[in-house]
Amino acid sequence: MRVLILGGDGYLGWPTAMHFAARGHEVTVIDNYLRRTIALETDSEPLYRTPTLQERAEIFAAVSNHKVRVVIGDCCDYDTLRGLVRDTQPEVVVHYAEQPSAPYSMRDYGSARLTLDNNLKATFNLAWAVIEEAPQAHIIKLGTMGEYGTPKIDIEEGWIEIDHKGRKDTFLFPRQAGSLYHTTKVLDTDLLWFYVRTFGIQVTDLMQGPVYGLRTPESELDDRLLPNFHYDDIFGTVVNRFLAQAVAGIPLTVYGKGGQTRGYLNLLDTLQCVELAAANPPGTGQLRILNQFTETFSVNALAEKVINVGRHMGLNVEVQALDNPRKEAEEHYYNPTHSGLLELGLQPNYLTDAVMEDLLKTVMCYKDAIAPRKVLPRVRWKQ
Repeated sequence: MRVLILGGDGYLGWPTAMHFAARGHEVTVIDNYLRRTIALETDSEPLYRTPTLQERAEIFAAVSNHKVRVVIGDCCDYDTLRGLVRDTQPEVVVHYAEQPSAPYSMRDYGSARLTLDNNLKATFNLAWAVIEEAPQAHIIKLGTMGEYGTPKIDIEEGWIEIDHKGRKDTFLFPRQAGSLYHTTKVLDTDLLWFYVRTFGIQVTDLMQGPVYGLRTPESELDDRLLPNFHYDDIFGTVVNRFLAQAVAGIPLTVYGKGGQTRGYLNLLDTLQCVELAAANPPGTGQLRILNQFTETFSVNALAEKVINVGRHMGLNVEVQALDNPRKEAEEHYYNPTHSGLLELGLQPNYLTDAVMEDLLKTVMCYKDAIAPRKVLPRVRWKQ
């Protein structure tokens, strides 16, 4: 297939590009280095330096003989994106081109404005570029389980049937995001659903939980092909933050009561999910929503897992409970459905002790680069 990946320099974008290229697809990526720029501006650089996107593509070609075409450009510039869609005529467009951090979106007005402008404009431009230049293309948009929030009922897979006053209809599942970033993802879904209904484009919306993991078959070819690894409080997920803290001897920062529960998945499973979605398009005029995670953990459960594995490896791992800088339920009901991708053939990779040990060993290689100042919360939801 001809595959276009928006946000190809990201933690998910680059591994996805290599994954598809290694399987014989014709891959083009575009990125404007927004994530690199704002990470630098907020003192949130990754644990180790990653080569530029062009350098990554050259390294990958040298060690694998597979090519990834690189375009440095901004998806918020419609002429740029429309021209790229026209030139590549993609059969699949994977949309990662968004500011991905909830804490960053809550820093201040400027960060909130950038998040809103970038995320919605990129999605809006993509919808129109596909409508005008490649109407048969299948858009795979990365959503987030955070769109749903933590309702007191079971979370369905995107849609819910309502029986109201003797009549029934099906609607998007109610969503109650906990940050501006997550709210932009809700609005993404609404935008795409409108264009699906109006113009008949086909879209898969992957409601993804937090991802952990570093190594893929392609990155094993050369460590310079590893995805970026953020461990800070702004761009690092709780798993990455705990890994770095355990290695550096910094107490694990559990926010509040630690009962916050989410659905998690391995990076390898993200690649599986995107590939399965691409191989099984929903069809013209359809918005398919798939909840993309493999298992759920509370923050306390994750901390306990890191403690047990870390201490077995000789690390001195402790926990420090902090006042929660976020506005969120710290104890709640959480039971989301996630059968769609399993039915398509997903073979999950679970967060076993062996996987946790491998992650810790990788982070230990960069122990001296861990900056303690980056892991404590610097952003509060309520000013």
